[in-house]
Amino acid sequence: MKLFDLDGDVALVTGAGSGIGQAIAIGLAEAGAD
Repeated sequence: MKLFDLDGDVALVTGAGSGIGQAIAIGLAEAGAD
């Protein structure tokens, strides 16, 4: 069971080059966000 299903959704993360922004971007991508 997926906690978050973001298939087909778009997420924009600023500051995704390192740190917590990068971790959030990776997590959103793994959940299916574009």
